[in-house]
Amino acid sequence: MRGDGRPPTIIDVAARAGVSKSMVSRVYSGRGSVSADTRSKVLTAAAELGYVRNAMAASMSSTRTNTLGVFVRDASTPFYGRLLVTMSERAAEVGYRVVVATGSGTFDLDDELRALDHLVEMQVEGLLVCSGLLSSSDLVIRAARTPLVVAGRPETAETVTSVYCDEVHGGRSLADHVADLGHRRVTVLQPGEHQSLTMSSRARAMADRLLELGVTVDPVRDVRIEDVQGPVDRLLESGGSTAVMAPSDRDALAVMAALRRRGVRVPEDVSVSGYDGVAPLDSPAIGLTSWAQPLREVGRRAVDALLARLDGGAPAAQHQVLLGTLQAGRTVARVH
Repeated sequence: MRGDGRPPTIIDVAARAGVSKSMVSRVYSGRGSVSADTRSKVLTAAAELGYVRNAMAASMSSTRTNTLGVFVRDASTPFYGRLLVTMSERAAEVGYRVVVATGSGTFDLDDELRALDHLVEMQVEGLLVCSGLLSSSDLVIRAARTPLVVAGRPETAETVTSVYCDEVHGGRSLADHVADLGHRRVTVLQPGEHQSLTMSSRARAMADRLLELGVTVDPVRDVRIEDVQGPVDRLLESGGSTAVMAPSDRDALAVMAALRRRGVRVPEDVSVSGYDGVAPLDSPAIGLTSWAQPLREVGRRAVDALLARLDGGAPAAQHQVLLGTLQAGRTVARVH
């Protein structure tokens, strides 16, 4: 019995043992993966508190599906693919299954919204959303019905939890690196917000920081990865920019291929930087200069944040901001 006379609850046991409410449930239900050490901590805490399991409550909670819905915009890309794998692994570690929906780059906004709603219809307990296209208002509506966490992009809505890498910090830091190597005129590929909220934000941060440093910026707006040859041709015709900053590693490789088709060497003639730093594009064999996002940490924290919402331990939205690191490769050279 607690000091206030109230019988101890599963939440009290979880707090004493230093684990989540769902972990205590798994110890008593026998479902899911629980280490021997964790089981011992839970049972010891329960004994110390005098906790007695409520059979009726346990019966009601058994209707939980132990399933999380995961939506990723395009699992075929390194960024979304890595997030998906990491979140699936973390969910399995704590005894949850995942149901996945992904557009593989073919979904428009309406398709993404339908995919989210379909996941909810499958009675998932919560949603993990990874998309640079969905608006805050779209997510707020769905978060009111189903616990939801956004992974991999900033979300400032009061009712939506998010875990992400600071896009502005990354874009500005990468711009510092390019400017420090002596580049005084730089082409920046800038997708629109309608294409990707995250890539638009980081590219805008790159351009803004370069301008602050006195670097001339040649912006290329709303460019698609399939259409980089035109901007590259114009860059070469103008003969001004000594570097191209792309909003993703995939875009950077597309730019490098377009330059190669014109017989231009990277970085001897033109430097190129990317963004994300995710395998396999972070390979030393490529040597791409990029900003590496800690996607493993983002994915794991997103799952833990969602479980905290499900367990009632995080009633308010929380925003966890992580910082990436410079990946100084061979594709950006010093201007002599």
